[in-house]
Amino acid sequence: MLPGLGCFLSSLLREDEGLPQGEDACAETLRQERPLEMSAKVRVPFLRQVVPISKKVARDPRFDDLSGEYNPEVFDKTYQFLNDIRAKEKELVKKQLKKHRSGQEHEKLQQLLQRMEQQEMAQQERKRQQELCLALKQERRAQAQQGHRPYFLKKSEQRQLVLAEKFKELKRSRKLDSFLSRKRRRNAGKDRRHLPLNKD
Repeated sequence: MLPGLGCFLSSLLREDEGLPQGEDACAETLRQERPLEMSAKVRVPFLRQVVPISKKVARDPRFDDLSGEYNPEVFDKTYQFLNDIRAKEKELVKKQLKKHRSGQEHEKLQQLLQRMEQQEMAQQERKRQQELCLALKQERRAQAQQGHRPYFLKKSEQRQLVLAEKFKELKRSRKLDSFLSRKRRRNAGKDRRHLPLNKD
């Protein structure tokens, strides 16, 4: 079909039927995404008005309202099966580590195992903090039911409580001395860095 022929035919049909004709009749036949038909006799302007292409908007599910609100307790319950998978993977890495006694492969596996253990420790720490926060919430609720005004802890006070809980745990597992000696060494290294150098 020749360009503009559809528009012409529709205007002819409208003439026969006695319907309104002209630009309105022609515009109805044109679709929205169809390019404009320009006359060859009319000179094209220098700054031509081009139909804008609809830009695709990227959607990040982490910050989108459609994904819902993050709740750590619900998240942990939903993805509980991942812990079993991680435990199996850890056992697999340990077996591989026994096979490769030395070399580059051994070092890679050693680093992987260390990272897995660190992630596990971080997860346990997070779980402990969640349990502590839950206990504090329950305590506040109980105070509110008794008629007392609930006291909301500052973040610094929460950190102190978490640290106290960590010390109790270390004392129970008899790792407190090694933890404190490591912390002392780290602090001594930091202090040494801040000392001025002796220039004689």
